[in-house]
Amino acid sequence: MLEPAAASAINHLLRGASWAREALARHAGKTARFEFAPLAVALTVLESGEVAEAVTDAVPVLTIKLTPGLLLRLAARDEAAWKEAEVAGDTDFAAAINLLARNLRWDVEEDLSRVFGDVAAHRMAETGRAFQRWGARTAEHLGRSLVEYWTEEQPLLASAREMEEFNCAVDALRDDVARLEERLERLLNRQDAKSAK
Repeated sequence: MLEPAAASAINHLLRGASWAREALARHAGKTARFEFAPLAVALTVLESGEVAEAVTDAVPVLTIKLTPGLLLRLAARDEAAWKEAEVAGDTDFAAAINLLARNLRWDVEEDLSRVFGDVAAHRMAETGRAFQRWGARTAEHLGRSLVEYWTEEQPLLASAREMEEFNCAVDALRDDVARLEERLERLLNRQDAKSAK
């Protein structure tokens, strides 16, 4: 059920990037299985470099397991997320998929221009980019405000200064305990020496 939709979306991106189709065409006939519990998608690379739904009895040469969190991070272009995915099988094929995941981009403006025209598509895409920038700035400001609130107004988090003071106090306590242990050891040794006489 998911395979046809996934193949269609991926092929749409691949049709706009000949370099990506060439990279995948080298792996024609190979099947990759993407698992993100509880769902799984199996796709086979075609001679053209596009992908199709894998036939039922196709044995995948590559399995990539993703958690929902990793899937979201990959969608957000987090480079470190790919390294956390569980990959088993053909490493060359996995490298080609990684290359596509990092570099293949959807040209939204191009798709919109086919429906609405160039000028309207450019304005819509620019509005989308501005909204995205606004969202990122808002999230950053909100995060800073919450950190300040939780460290200054309603102490839930420790400030850097308080953490430094705490660490110094722990270090001093550790040194005091070590000195006390040494002193007790010396007193016990003296007591034992007196008892032996």
